[in-house]
Amino acid sequence: MPRATVDPATRLIAGLTSRGLTVAVAESLTGGLVVAELTSVPGASVVVHGGVVAYDTSVKHSVLGVPAELLASEGAVHPEVVRQMADRVRGVLAVDGRPADLGIATTGVAGPSDQDGKPPGTVFVGIAFDGEVEVLELSLRGTRAEIRIATVRAAIDAALARVERSSPQDAE
Repeated sequence: MPRATVDPATRLIAGLTSRGLTVAVAESLTGGLVVAELTSVPGASVVVHGGVVAYDTSVKHSVLGVPAELLASEGAVHPEVVRQMADRVRGVLAVDGRPADLGIATTGVAGPSDQDGKPPGTVFVGIAFDGEVEVLELSLRGTRAEIRIATVRAAIDAALARVERSSPQDAE
């Protein structure tokens, strides 16, 4: 099947599987939608460690270990918060002592109201992989549901792009 006709979640699961890599997800505004999309792909159980829905700001600290000082000073919708979430979820969801190779995280404002002075559609996506964490800042428009779905797509697309930049030998 041509690559363009295979959805990004399926391509991400296939890319992780072929490289012997695993993934863990930390979500705030998407509330589990990213990991749900990944686990809808047959064979995902081989590579998906799991997901943490850190919807409440305090869970970002108590479960994921995001510094309380950072959350207090910047709020939950901040690039450094999503960077910490993406990196830390890998270890939080370690299997047999092995952290996940890829961490995906989302935080943002789905709306309809502002949060911490940030308008709806302000979203950060974090991708932790191979010792680096990339952060994407998105300014989305639409309803609450549309913003959440667009965030899921952006997170999976970003993770796929990062994994596809690695060669299968990078996993060895």
